[in-house]
Amino acid sequence: MNSRPDSGGPPSKYAPFEALREQAVTLRRAGLSRRQIRDRLHLDNNDILNRLLRGEPAPEWTRRPNAKDESREKARALRLQGLTYDQIQVEVGCSKSSISLWVRDLPQPDRSRTREEASAIARRGWEATLRAREELRQATRRSAAEEIGALSDRELLIAGACLYWAEGAKSKPHRRQERVTFVNSDPDMIRVFLRWLDLLGVEPARRRFAVQIHESADVPAAERFWAALVGVDHGALQKTTLKKHNPRTNRKNTGETYRGCLRVHVLQGAELYRRIEGWWYGIVWEGDTNGPLSRPASPPSPMV
Repeated sequence: MNSRPDSGGPPSKYAPFEALREQAVTLRRAGLSRRQIRDRLHLDNNDILNRLLRGEPAPEWTRRPNAKDESREKARALRLQGLTYDQIQVEVGCSKSSISLWVRDLPQPDRSRTREEASAIARRGWEATLRAREELRQATRRSAAEEIGALSDRELLIAGACLYWAEGAKSKPHRRQERVTFVNSDPDMIRVFLRWLDLLGVEPARRRFAVQIHESADVPAAERFWAALVGVDHGALQKTTLKKHNPRTNRKNTGETYRGCLRVHVLQGAELYRRIEGWWYGIVWEGDTNGPLSRPASPPSPMV
């Protein structure tokens, strides 16, 4: 039962190692993967396979498509210079888990350093990780923004109706007030809302603006900011509403970047409010899995 390696059966344990290595190297240079070579030679011991293929590079096709080859080579070169994982992370910008996989076969560096040096290295490594995360975050945001592209009028109509019903003033059963008033602290939300009013044909003359802000803030600066954002003179703003300041507050919206909220009110907006309400319930009914028979004859009164 001393079958030969090239006969298709399992190799004899007495087969010369060099002959077996010659076959393994030939298969490797022919472009076979480690698994393919192991199956072809009927090997079940990875240690033996490692010895047979020692010094033979892997075929190009077996490399992972997303492998960071340049970062890997740089990390290995830095490790050979005696740098630690933390130091390599600062230079390469990869996670320490990846660096560990890339350099685990290389000798460990001298770890004789002070606690202050170790802390500084770890801090720089963490800063590099945060930078990499922020780059990934920004790339994701850019990609998602490109998925939206240009909005059609219908898409903007739906987006604006959802935006208003989430953030705008709504009539309540105990207080019937059909008016269009939108308050928000996010300048981008205000911009989108104004674009929506443009789409609906609400003339600038029907729009009124007022700032709502804590009394401890820089009120004049906030008024100038919001006036410039909506394109009106500072004097065109209505009287600012000041919120009483609590010295023991834990709120985070303080400092130079705090500008309060802007209130946008549409004059003679009762009819527009009813249309907004109708658009919203049109969206709700469209996703109603119970079918049109379950819909009320008219939109229900909002309870929020």
